[in-house]
Amino acid sequence: MKNLATSDTPSRSLSRRQLLRNATAASVAVIGCPAIVRSESLNSKLQVACIGVGGMGQRTMESVASHPKVQITALCDVDSNYLAAASAKHRDASVHQDWRELLAEHADKFDAVTIGTPDHMHAAPAVTAIRAKKHMYLQKPMASTLHECRVITQEAAAAGVVTQLGNQGRSSIESRHTVELIRSGVIGKIKEVILWENKKLGWWPKNTDISGSGDAVPASLNWDLWLGVQTPRPYFANTYHPQTWRAWYGFGVGEMGDMGCHHFDISFDALKLTAPLRVRQLSPTTTGPLWGKQRKVELVFPGSDITAADTVKLTWHDGEMRPDVSRIPLPSGVDVLPESGTCWIGETGTIFKNYRRGMPVVLPESKFPADKNQSQLAKQDHYHDWVNAVVEGRKACGDFSHGGPLTESVLVGAMADRVGNDWLHWDRDRQTFTNSPEATALVSRTYRDGWNVPGLG
Repeated sequence: MKNLATSDTPSRSLSRRQLLRNATAASVAVIGCPAIVRSESLNSKLQVACIGVGGMGQRTMESVASHPKVQITALCDVDSNYLAAASAKHRDASVHQDWRELLAEHADKFDAVTIGTPDHMHAAPAVTAIRAKKHMYLQKPMASTLHECRVITQEAAAAGVVTQLGNQGRSSIESRHTVELIRSGVIGKIKEVILWENKKLGWWPKNTDISGSGDAVPASLNWDLWLGVQTPRPYFANTYHPQTWRAWYGFGVGEMGDMGCHHFDISFDALKLTAPLRVRQLSPTTTGPLWGKQRKVELVFPGSDITAADTVKLTWHDGEMRPDVSRIPLPSGVDVLPESGTCWIGETGTIFKNYRRGMPVVLPESKFPADKNQSQLAKQDHYHDWVNAVVEGRKACGDFSHGGPLTESVLVGAMADRVGNDWLHWDRDRQTFTNSPEATALVSRTYRDGWNVPGLG
C-alpha cells in the first residue's frame, strides 16, 4: 500500500507545508477540477475518500463500502490507530492524516467523500471538498454553527453534487411510514409535537477539569490536526478524544446536537416545516465550556397545510427532563414512557412512536387498530441510497436541501442553552436573533490562522 501522506523529502515537505497553509484559503483555485463520475468508468466503481475513519466515521466508511459499486480509494484520520485499522480492510487505499493535503494533492483520485469527524471539523473539509465537485456524505449534525450549515447547503447547491446527511433513521420504514400517516390526516391536522431523548450520556467526559498544562498526547494522535479550526489548547486525557468532544461547547452540540437531527426529521418532513420563528429553554441554561446535561426547549415554527394553526410548537426534552406523561397517551402493552420517543398531537387523536424500535401507533387504537396500520414501503439503506443517487444522477433522500434547514432548526434550539430563558426570535434570512446580540454572536465563529476557508470561517 502506498502511503501518500508521509513520503516527502525535506525540501518537498517545506513546499507542502506552504501549500497546506494556503490550501483552504485558495480553495477551488487549488483543487477546482471537475468531478469524474468513475461509476461510469471501466471498473464501474465510485471512488470514495473517507475523512474520519474511527467511531461513527468507521461505520460510515464500512456502510458505504458495502455497496458493490464503491471502491474506497483514500483514508484520512488524525489518529494513526484508526488509520491502521481502516487500512487493514482497504489495503489499496492511500492513507493521510491531514485532509487539506488529501484534497489539495490527491483530489483527482476520487469522486466522492464521506466525513465522520467530530462536529467542529465537519464544515471546513465539507465545503472544501464540495467546491472541488465531490459528492458528499456528511454525518449529523451538519456542523456546529448556523453559519457553517448555511454555507455548506449553499455550496452544495451551487456545485450540483449529490449529498446525504447522516441521519440514517430517515430511511427506515418506521420513519417513512410515520410521515405517511401524519400527512394522511388520520389524526387531523397537527396541533403540537412533543419529543424526548433520555439515553445515558455515554460520551460525557470522565475529566472536565481543563486547567493546568495538560497531559502527554498519545503517540497515535496528531493533536494539532484534531483541533483543526479551533484555538490551540492543551490535550487532556479522558476529555476530548476519541468520543467525549460532544460535551464541549465549540466541539460538539450536546445531546440536542447529537440526537436532534434524528428526532426532528419526521416532523420536519411531515409537517413541511421551514425555520423556527422563536425558541426558548425552560430549564437552566449553561455558560461554561460544557453544554448542559439536560434541557427542555420550546420551538415555534410557521404552520403549514398539515398543522391546525398558523404556528406549531415542538417541545424537546433530554437528560431526564421527561415530558408531562399526562399529555401522552400510551399504546396498549406500554406501561411507562419509553426512554426516547415522539408524540404528535392532532385534532382527533395522537400518533405515538418509540424512537428506539417499533412502528408508530395511532391512538385511540379503537379507531385505528394495528391491523390497519400496515406499511407497504420497501426497505431502504441510507448509505446505499446516497451511492445509488450518485450513480443514477438524482437527489439522495437526505439531500442537504433538506438536511441543511433541518440541522439549522436543531442548532437554533441548542443555542438557547447558552443565552437565557426568554424567547429568542430567529430571522433565518439574515441569520440573526433579532432581540439578542448575545445569541447572534453564536451564529458564526472565526477559524484560527492556517485553517481559514473563504466565506466560512
